[in-house]
Amino acid sequence: MSEPRIEMIPTKKLVGKRTTMCLAENKTIDLWRSFQPRRNEILHRVSDELISLQNYSSRVVSEFFRPDFTFEKWAAAEVSSFNDLPEGYEKLEIPAGNYAVFIHHGDASKAEQTFRYIFEKWLPESGFELDDRPHFEILGAKYKNNDPESEEEVWIPGTIS
Repeated sequence: MSEPRIEMIPTKKLVGKRTTMCLAENKTIDLWRSFQPRRNEILHRVSDELISLQNYSSRVVSEFFRPDFTFEKWAAAEVSSFNDLPEGYEKLEIPAGNYAVFIHHGDASKAEQTFRYIFEKWLPESGFELDDRPHFEILGAKYKNNDPESEEEVWIPGTIS
């Protein structure tokens, strides 16, 4: 895994669907199945990219990997305006700030390895400190669901100390 780039982002507006889940009761597939059929109804999109987002109630990294740790999961798209929200979809604003951006290569079954590297190796050695903003992945042009050639960006919020 290569070193991340550090990027300062402006406030981002997202429109999507959310659920509360834990790793032991992973509802990611159901969430995306409810989001995908009507995603084209989301107006004012800034790109074709989709966003998978996690809102954690803790900055304690070891909790992220506990099977019973509960968090909020979103399937979303970035928009320039919250006007004309489709029925059943919600809005979320990501505050501006620094993110460490990693590239995950491979299908979803390999994602745990990427996240363990980020949180168990890179983060403790980096001088980067997590903050309370959402964590997210950008599923762009190189993303191919469950394909070993898939690529996505993993965005981790924090500050450089």
